[in-house]
Amino acid sequence: MKVNEIRNLTTEEINKKIEESKEELFNLRFQQASGNLEKPSRIKELRRTVARLKTILREREMNKEEEA
Repeated sequence: MKVNEIRNLTTEEINKKIEESKEELFNLRFQQASGNLEKPSRIKELRRTVARLKTILREREMNKEEEA
């Protein structure tokens, strides 16, 4: 997911995406531990997506603080 796509989402949608990504990441880690993981690169991709989502949320919080 690209940054521009994330910026177009509402805060609620971003929080929902974070939860979904973390859940998928949790399941992938179990697959990795059991040796059934087909795409190890997916873990890295999900971690970066979660970081992007959290960064956009933090930017929005900072903008609200500056306006107040």
